[in-house]
Amino acid sequence: MIRTRFAPSPTGFMHIGNLRTALYAYLIAKNKGGTFILRIEDTDRERYVKESLDFIYKTLQMVGINYDEGPEREGTSGPYIQSMRTEIYQKYAKILVENKNAYYCFCEKNENIETENKKPHRCDCINLKNPTTEKPHVIRQIIPDGKTTFYDVVYGVITVDNSELENGVLLKSNGFPTYNFANVVDDHLMNITHVIRGSEYLSSTPKYNLLYNAFGWDIPVYIHLPLILGSDKTKLSKRNGDANFSDLLNEGYLPEAIINYIALLGWSPEESEELFSLKELEKKFTLTGIGKSPAIYDKKKLDWFNTEYIKKLDFDDFYKFAYPYLKNIKKEVDYKKIASFLRSRITFFKDIVNLVSFIDELEDYDTNIYIHKKMKTDLQNSLISLQEILIELEKLENFNFDNLNNIIKLKIEILNVKNSIVLWPIRTALSGKPTSFCGAIELLEIFGKEESIRRIKIGIDKIQKTL
Repeated sequence: MIRTRFAPSPTGFMHIGNLRTALYAYLIAKNKGGTFILRIEDTDRERYVKESLDFIYKTLQMVGINYDEGPEREGTSGPYIQSMRTEIYQKYAKILVENKNAYYCFCEKNENIETENKKPHRCDCINLKNPTTEKPHVIRQIIPDGKTTFYDVVYGVITVDNSELENGVLLKSNGFPTYNFANVVDDHLMNITHVIRGSEYLSSTPKYNLLYNAFGWDIPVYIHLPLILGSDKTKLSKRNGDANFSDLLNEGYLPEAIINYIALLGWSPEESEELFSLKELEKKFTLTGIGKSPAIYDKKKLDWFNTEYIKKLDFDDFYKFAYPYLKNIKKEVDYKKIASFLRSRITFFKDIVNLVSFIDELEDYDTNIYIHKKMKTDLQNSLISLQEILIELEKLENFNFDNLNNIIKLKIEILNVKNSIVLWPIRTALSGKPTSFCGAIELLEIFGKEESIRRIKIGIDKIQKTL
């Protein structure tokens, strides 16, 4: 059975690259009926941020990535928290020393040591006879001579000369393991069959394989994911769109839209379809669809996904999200009716604020917005249309859609003009905007008789003064 893991370090918010790794590991397991594991790699105590654990749990929960095995949400305890497994790593590090695959190193500033010309670290500590472990020390891996070859599902066969590899630290002087060591030990003990991570770890993989070989353990299947670049094809940064999941939520993106978009950053489905629910992704995701070319993080494309997912919401859910923005409208209007027109017109729910701003107050506007070449409207025919329709509106008792539609349709027939000649001026007079979230008849019904007549009279007066 396939067993994958997501092993984040709680050092900050969930970056989109980390979320993609979690998603792919989840999908690879679920596509084959396997097991997905969450493991918290918190051995870097200097960068540890306690709140990050909550970010990790909440993010996975919000996007629907449920782990089969992992730490308890509240207690953050158990075998899936690395800081609680230090004795295990110490045990295995000492086994490597006994087997001549690691050594005690007493160099000063050991954990951040840099050699001349940034060559791989080598030191004389490896030759010490019967070193005393009472002095501060680390345990370093011994890199043997020769070459290391491994296979990656995405990048194929890779061979590295071992002389390019550093005798890296396995166990720090404080007794905590490094990431490079702990992840190998845990992946073996947790029976991880497929390791999914970013391509930046390709260069470290030979060191991992040497550790597997030193212990006599099976090497897992490697799946290194392509880089995610900004729209300018450089490494993601704040300048070119770098974002974490919390940022995207605060900007107004729906979790479903985010996860759908991230799924396509490095993976191509067999068909041309792009919109997939998480359940659909579980069925369709295959390793063959993962490419090695860098993925481009395009916020405009993410905007499109968000628009499409807003359209897919059923009305009750849409209204739940829209209501906080609609409730600030001071006029007595039908919020649900307005919401029904907005669903196909927004990219973010916060867009509602600007779209409905004219409802409370008709701002001063330039009469040029009555002129529209495509609609064949000008100031003169707009004035006539408004004057004619005003007469009918003042006589109308029941301002419902059907009645409004009937009198406007009749007026269009009497004037013998195109629909736009009458409808465009009405919509413009009511909104004071070149565009609005719904048509003229819908706006008349929303505003009601008194307010509709008031705004149309303002429009007539403005046009007359211009002419």
